[in-house]
Amino acid sequence: MKRKRILLKIGSNTLTKETDHISRGKIEDIGRQIAKLNDRYEFIIVSSGAIAAAKQFVKLEHNGEEITVKQALASIGQPHLMRIFQENFRELGLFTSQCLLSYSDFEKEVSKVNICNTINVLVANNFIPIINENDTVATDEIKFGDNDKLAALTAALIKADLLIIATNTNGIYTKESIDKNDPKTITEVQSLASLTKEISNSKSSHGTGGMQSKIEAATIAQNANIETWIVNGLQENFIINALENKIAFTTIK
Repeated sequence: MKRKRILLKIGSNTLTKETDHISRGKIEDIGRQIAKLNDRYEFIIVSSGAIAAAKQFVKLEHNGEEITVKQALASIGQPHLMRIFQENFRELGLFTSQCLLSYSDFEKEVSKVNICNTINVLVANNFIPIINENDTVATDEIKFGDNDKLAALTAALIKADLLIIATNTNGIYTKESIDKNDPKTITEVQSLASLTKEISNSKSSHGTGGMQSKIEAATIAQNANIETWIVNGLQENFIINALENKIAFTTIK
């Protein structure tokens, strides 16, 4: 039976469990779920967290602009982040690989073909591609997108069946319920235009995205005929629970 392809985007707030450190427990939770689902689903991961990983080890002295410091931190943190993934996943019998991409790669036909072919070979050989923005050369993601757009572009390119964006809320809440301090999840959305009216402009504490960047990602996915789920990645077992419809999350058709 052909396995369904899931593109899983994990934000910094999920990976750190809203602390200042990458959570090995959260990465193990994700790996454990992937191992359980391995016979039915194949996973490609887009992961933030390189800067958060670096902050555990270094404090940079600098005179440069903040963006250059973030790029330097990303360069230091990326190998640490991959090591944590590799160590935790390997104990569960899962193999990982690293792919660093930038948005410009999606503007060249040759690059797109190469990305697609590489990911297909990795997945066919039971390696889980872990993708991140190539932060040392591309500044847009650090400043604006928090990998949401990268995840959607990749999902469209590799013809994923489903895009799951793991964040720190139970999906997207209605604006009225947030104003009343009693958040209620919008469970299903057809029209992204109506959804845009419900979201706030706030950014996440560790990442650089917010709900706006997730809407933009869902728009790219929707145009590629891919369903998007916005799920609370802070919860244990969030992928399996979402697949079994045991938790509240937002589905963008």
